[in-house]
Amino acid sequence: MDARSIIARLRRREVPTGDELRWFAQGLADQGVSDAQAGAFAMAVCMGSLGTEGRAALTLAMRDSGRVLEWKLDGPVLDKHSTGGVGDCVSLLLAPALAECGAFVPMISGRGLGHTGGTLDKLEAIPGVTTAVPQDRLHDLVAKAGCAIVGASADIAPADRRLYAIRDVTATVESLDLITASILSKKLAASPDALVLDVKVGSGAFMKSMDAAAALAQALTETAVAAGCKATAVISDMSQPLAPALGNAPEVAEVMKALTGEANGPLVTLSAALGGVVLASAGLAGDVQDGADRIAATLRDGRAAERFGRMIAAQGGPLRFAEAWARFLPEANVIREVGAPGPGYVAAIDGEALGLAVVALGGGRQVESDVIDPAVGLSRMVRLGDKVEKGLPLATIHAAREDAAQRAEAAVRRAITLAETPPDLPDLIRDRIG
Repeated sequence: MDARSIIARLRRREVPTGDELRWFAQGLADQGVSDAQAGAFAMAVCMGSLGTEGRAALTLAMRDSGRVLEWKLDGPVLDKHSTGGVGDCVSLLLAPALAECGAFVPMISGRGLGHTGGTLDKLEAIPGVTTAVPQDRLHDLVAKAGCAIVGASADIAPADRRLYAIRDVTATVESLDLITASILSKKLAASPDALVLDVKVGSGAFMKSMDAAAALAQALTETAVAAGCKATAVISDMSQPLAPALGNAPEVAEVMKALTGEANGPLVTLSAALGGVVLASAGLAGDVQDGADRIAATLRDGRAAERFGRMIAAQGGPLRFAEAWARFLPEANVIREVGAPGPGYVAAIDGEALGLAVVALGGGRQVESDVIDPAVGLSRMVRLGDKVEKGLPLATIHAAREDAAQRAEAAVRRAITLAETPPDLPDLIRDRIG
């Protein structure tokens, strides 16, 4: 086999064989394929379609380009993936809640991408926490704490790491086949027994329309099932931030409020719904509603909070974080409210603009080498349909400097639209596939 013939087949709108895709994935991993050939491959896939079988073959080939984890545990291994949004800190709630329901959760997560926050960055806002965990130690962490949230090591799906970097600079990111293979090659390398996929749709998501979200949800579930993993996709609304906070420490604060029973909003509702789906898939609940009730119970009675504290301590964080979390999280130098310019109902929220405002504050990365300020962000965000009066707060800004706070204030005002009449409110869960 050779790269040129495989690329030529793709150019002719032919789907390469499984052996050819495995060969190419291995070439990506071991540098046997050049950057030019990788770019041509990505463009050829982007311009055509691999179909269900070809997509599954590419996903498995990229998964098998590196290490595939094995588990010897006394319960099912479950996982969750979100396609990215703003104020989306479900993973920090769901991992310990699932563990309390009898599952083991090795959650291999990522960092912020574009306007969306990253689970690893949020977790690392807690002093001392490390997400760089060797794979041999990961098994011990999951066995003892029931859950761990870590980054992918260099030997997990190395073909994806190489191809992702190529896609970023060759305008081939928006390919259903390549997105699916990228997401699932890493998730399937963790060898879950069941997987729930949270596909976001709306202003704060990468998928802005239901058609695009449904197509991705269908591709993800079909490919995961073809690869031998039970999978269900939930399409959830991202027309506004999920939690009333954006940024790393601000979102962790909302997580702790939810874990300790101080908050019970959409973040809790969606976490329970996603958990119910995957518990039912794994046989740990009678049905989806029973699973959701079990997740909600662990959040109400504090069991998930205690489990989260054990996970934090196991990953190097404070021993009593769950009991005294507020004193450990960093605080910004400047904290100020954004007053409403006039009376009205919150009619629209540009989630992507808010996410980019947090990045500009230093809560995300403009370039890969940027160092994140975990304290900055937004909190106490209004929600769609809220009625506000002139001067009442739309949000609270957490900034390192006064000039940065002023710029963020202008961005928040532009991102929130007020109207004389209340809007129609979207359902939090739009659809379920699989």
